[in-house]
Amino acid sequence: MATSYFSNVDEYGFERPSNFDYETYEDFMSEYLKVLAKRAKKWAEIIGGGKSLQRNIKIKKYVRKGIPGEHRSLVWLAVSGGEELKNVVPGFYQQLLDGPHSPEVAEIIRTDLPRTFPDNIFFNNTKSHQLQLYNILLAFAHQNRDVGYCQGLNYIAGLLLLVTKSEETAFWLLKVLIEKILPEYYTPTMDGLLTDIDVLAELVRIKMPDVYEHITNMGLPWAVIATKWFICLFAEVLPIETTLRIWDCLFYEGSKIIFRVALTLIKRNKESLLACQDFAVLADCFKEITKDSIVLHCHDFLQSIFKEPGSLPRSTITKLRIKASQQRMDLRKAKLSR
Repeated sequence: MATSYFSNVDEYGFERPSNFDYETYEDFMSEYLKVLAKRAKKWAEIIGGGKSLQRNIKIKKYVRKGIPGEHRSLVWLAVSGGEELKNVVPGFYQQLLDGPHSPEVAEIIRTDLPRTFPDNIFFNNTKSHQLQLYNILLAFAHQNRDVGYCQGLNYIAGLLLLVTKSEETAFWLLKVLIEKILPEYYTPTMDGLLTDIDVLAELVRIKMPDVYEHITNMGLPWAVIATKWFICLFAEVLPIETTLRIWDCLFYEGSKIIFRVALTLIKRNKESLLACQDFAVLADCFKEITKDSIVLHCHDFLQSIFKEPGSLPRSTITKLRIKASQQRMDLRKAKLSR
């Protein structure tokens, strides 16, 4: 049997599982490496020579086709508005690190550090990455006291650090994600997260009524289905390169991308989900659909998220968010009046 030339650790330091399909991965990479080389050449032309990166239709198209790893840090910061924020207050990150700091917050962060990506050699075998992650989370918690620190942020900040290889860049990107792209996802009430889970349920009802009815009849809460997907932005759920391709689009196009990903996973696995006639089996099936064969082929999967769900205007999502938020508010009032 031929030996794979791929390491049991990927380029970001994640250990591949014991059942990793190297043969399928090699087939995929033999083609995808050609795609990466082509994309790298085009991106080098756009950002070479210190050119400034402006949001436009051409850049949006390029982002959807993938940002080469060596350019992600620069592009994410530029297209998300993070670079503009950073330039407003030079030295802000270092000011936050210089303190003062809450001992309680610092201790909570320290407790979570060893739990962050236990299958990643950079976080397990070196203290430098854990220290850098600690700094990012500590700085963020002290500049945004409404959010502070909560579980889930460590995974997002950790992956940002692995990609950007820069504490400060990871901090600004984390700030953009939590405060601009996903507001109220990580507050104590998690209102933004819970609202968007309700929005996903409504989108499934509209686009796949048979799936919605089946899940409702089975009594499986949508929070069980989607919380991990949304709170970690598919990190620790989908293959790393697929996750990063999703984040490419997330930083440019905003949170509607996570709905496109979720709807695509559900639609592609519709028949398997409808075949589940038991609560526990259905819950397990939702875990398995994130292992759909296409998710390894990140280029194909990213193309499918803009086709499978069909039209998804931002105005529709806004309306559904307002409706879901109002329903949650009415429910709270009803409980208080009892």
